[in-house]
Amino acid sequence: MNTQITPQGLTLVLGGTGKTGRRVAERLEAAGQAVRIGSRGSVPSFDWHNEQGWEACLDGVSAAYINYAPDLAMPGAADAIAAFVALAKRTGVKRLVLLSGRGEEEAQACERIVQSSGLEWTIVRASWFNQNFSEGAFIDMVQNGTITLPAGDQVEPFVDVDDIADVAVAAFTQDRHIGEIYEVSGPRLMSLADVAADLSQATGREIVYVDVPHDGFVAEVEKSGAPKDVVWMLDYLFSTVLDGRNAHLTDGIQRALGRPPKDFADYARDVAATGVWETAQ
Repeated sequence: MNTQITPQGLTLVLGGTGKTGRRVAERLEAAGQAVRIGSRGSVPSFDWHNEQGWEACLDGVSAAYINYAPDLAMPGAADAIAAFVALAKRTGVKRLVLLSGRGEEEAQACERIVQSSGLEWTIVRASWFNQNFSEGAFIDMVQNGTITLPAGDQVEPFVDVDDIADVAVAAFTQDRHIGEIYEVSGPRLMSLADVAADLSQATGREIVYVDVPHDGFVAEVEKSGAPKDVVWMLDYLFSTVLDGRNAHLTDGIQRALGRPPKDFADYARDVAATGVWETAQ
């Protein structure tokens, strides 16, 4: 397999402080690539809702990791992607890597914008992250020992964010990934009861899964004071995407990296060793 590194100029990593973006940025920098973090707290600041600030972020940039928050299925996402891609092309960007969503027609519409841009592109399609349980919305549930989500016994091939980042970095640094769509998944289908069992094994304490009604779950998220876009996203993901459409394994990680994806049990063991799931005494 060709692993020759293709030197890039400056790479803009949108969402560069988030789950995937932080890892993409760290890996690119470790490979000797120049990186600019795109986030609201960076200088220059990047905000999907403030188009006037985008040009400063794209100044001198030759490649960009497009990670739309909170999800490409959000109303207005396609317009934002179209505007960003057009500006990126005008400012001299040559290569785009888009983090997209599995089984989301709205996300695929955004993919088509990138594909028709005339720029070099790679698409990475992913769905539920392992790290949702350690860095995202569900970490408190794991710490408290009860995962209360409206998923029934539906199965999902949870994918590790480190694998996603490795694929994205390969797309930036190896020309053979140009024009590829990598649909990525973990190595096995898991229900949330399976997730709870693996977490119990890794942490050495009982963690259970309790199925709850969808409407009640969304109401509790709203009551918690979560931002409206987060409430919308969780409602959409549990009511639409987690319906079995992604209940199959894919070979994207194997094709892109020449190795199998990381298993959830290995992720759980590694995270448990950091102590992040330990509850305060």
